[in-house]
Amino acid sequence: MKVLLTRPEGCNQSMVDALNERGIAHWVTPLLCVQAMPPIAASIPHPLANADMIICISANAVTFADDALTATDPQTQTWPQAQYFAVGHATWEALDKLGIVALEAPDDCQQTEGLLTLSPLQDIKNKQIIIIRGVGGREALAEQLVERGANVRYWEVYQRACPPLDGRHIALQWQHCGIDTIVITSGETLDNLINLVPKELFAWLRACHIIVPSHRVEAQARAFGITQVTNASAANNKAVLNALKL
Repeated sequence: MKVLLTRPEGCNQSMVDALNERGIAHWVTPLLCVQAMPPIAASIPHPLANADMIICISANAVTFADDALTATDPQTQTWPQAQYFAVGHATWEALDKLGIVALEAPDDCQQTEGLLTLSPLQDIKNKQIIIIRGVGGREALAEQLVERGANVRYWEVYQRACPPLDGRHIALQWQHCGIDTIVITSGETLDNLINLVPKELFAWLRACHIIVPSHRVEAQARAFGITQVTNASAANNKAVLNALKL
């Protein structure tokens, strides 16, 4: 087994350490980069004003939101008193580092479906809920919360992009170095992978074992003709290592 790790720059080290401990060969190629949205104008009200509940989609959401709040006016733009939720454990850890107590989705389903099972998110009629996220994604979460009677709005604090890569060159490198397992942690990352690999190398890609974080991304992979797919049910290291049977 030789594993390709594709998280954004700076987010792969803990998995690299885990694979090194187990003697598993690996290659790191970030297939997603994130960029902050424009700063909050001083004239705009606090982006988290009047929130009863705040849901953070990712660790990036926490980091970029905190940067945005601090950049405006550290004296007034702060994290408010509210009930906080994290989709995954990495997101929970990012909030914890800021001293924010949050509930996270269950270990066996660290995604939208798991978050929606939490008891505080059942009786939410007329609750003001803010979802902090990147541009686009997880519409199903807001839809379910609205169906339960909540008032939901987004604060989009970053946007995703594909790093500048020569698709044919990098795909040939992966093939020649023996990559046979690819860890994908988001739908956007999978899209970037598919768009990078040239058609003549799709047979190699379809022969790879793809680890994905959710049923949604699994369906996305299978729609592209990838059949060797394992749903880790989360994007954290423990879930990925379990999916790799390590």
